[in-house]
Amino acid sequence: MSGYSPDERLRLQQLRALRRRWLRDQELSEREPVLPPQRLGPVAAFWERFLRPGGLWRQQVFKAYQAGGFLLLRVLIPSWIACYYVKYHVMKKPLAVVMSNPAIFPGDRILETGEIIPPLKEDPHEHH
Repeated sequence: MSGYSPDERLRLQQLRALRRRWLRDQELSEREPVLPPQRLGPVAAFWERFLRPGGLWRQQVFKAYQAGGFLLLRVLIPSWIACYYVKYHVMKKPLAVVMSNPAIFPGDRILETGEIIPPLKEDPHEHH
């Protein structure tokens, strides 16, 4: 016996036709998918309108973002690095920067006022 019987051939032909029809049914038309209308809340509706391509606000925010990035990366950070380097590595005596206060003892003279620091008062109750 060679090949399929007439009943088997008919069955295979019907299965092929069903598969083809099923595959054709899986293709979406231009009208599909049919989705219900989307209801957005006030915040989501704002962002939907705000982020729409070509909007004026979107362009202005992008320009401000670019200007801020330029200012930070090209101006503020390099100037901070330069000031830090000059302040701590180049200057011999820092101006308006107190590295450490000198120790002041009784009897020392304050240079700005010329005042002499009086001696400490002895308290008899604070001895060991």
